[in-house]
Amino acid sequence: MKTMIVTGGAGFIGSNFVIYMLNKYNDIKIINLDKLTYAGNLENLKCVQDNKNYVFVQGDICDSELIDKLFREYDISHVINFAAESHVDRSITDPDIFIKTNVGGTANLLNIARKYWEVDGKYKEGVKYLQVSTDEVYGSLGDTGFFMETTPLDPHSPYSASKAGGDLIVKAYADTYGMPVNITRCSNNYGPYQFPEKLIPLMINNALTKKSLPVYGDGKNIRDWLYVEDHCSAIDMVLHNGKPGEVYNVGGHNERENIHIVKTIIGYLREHVDSTIDESLIKYVEDRKGHDRRYGIDPEKIKRELGWYPVTTFEVGIEKTIKWYLDNKEWMNNITSGDYQNYYKSMYEKGV
Repeated sequence: MKTMIVTGGAGFIGSNFVIYMLNKYNDIKIINLDKLTYAGNLENLKCVQDNKNYVFVQGDICDSELIDKLFREYDISHVINFAAESHVDRSITDPDIFIKTNVGGTANLLNIARKYWEVDGKYKEGVKYLQVSTDEVYGSLGDTGFFMETTPLDPHSPYSASKAGGDLIVKAYADTYGMPVNITRCSNNYGPYQFPEKLIPLMINNALTKKSLPVYGDGKNIRDWLYVEDHCSAIDMVLHNGKPGEVYNVGGHNERENIHIVKTIIGYLREHVDSTIDESLIKYVEDRKGHDRRYGIDPEKIKRELGWYPVTTFEVGIEKTIKWYLDNKEWMNNITSGDYQNYYKSMYEKGV
């Protein structure tokens, strides 16, 4: 049985990945290591918390003693690193924690994995470290073209710079020590369990409560949207079949302007929930500092080499996402209540 550490497994993408993997495989054990910051929520994992192949550990990827203990105790064969400070606005106001976690924490994981995996200059068979990164490390695109794995890194925010720093540390461990690693760089994810500071859940929640819908600048910034389950399937494929040392871009070929996303959400809610929800809720606000204009991923490499492709169109994915938040209003209410973290931590410890 393979034993994997999934860091940040109580976050949005991490929790979806944990659920995806445990539903698909019976021969893996997942150690979910999460610090439970504001974006980590054990409620996301209620459906697997009693699974015999799942273990939750609260902790920080910067904690060397804890990581070392986990490697000793569980004979770890894979590390999938989702753990990251991930919100651009927060990185602008408090960059230090982003550097500490996204660069220093990554280096800590690599150091301890190397300690247990490398024997007499060779790595144990079947081990792998996978760094989950972002297209934001590439910077901003013009009106045409796409990010490729060979695109130079050109980050513009403390968040994207810290993610780029983590990626380069991972690459250095492959180049210097021959460590078996992969890096995936994804476009904007959306779907269930996303913390409502992000665009789609924020707009859904604000619209339902008749709060203003803040849109940066003119709203014409473009992102490539990837349904989270498609992303999980790509990571699974890279984990099992990716060539060591390679970078794989993961994109949905679903480019949309931010304002289009907001108006799509308004239209759905107006038709299906409340006819008084309309575009008068939109409020254009001062643009974010260093706001990249357009992202677009070229996923041809992962399609060509591993056979992966996204199966969820944006039209299908956004409807599934909105319906999920409508069906899980209690989750959203708890997330936005301010004290959900301690509440769900106590629930988990009580085995509720």
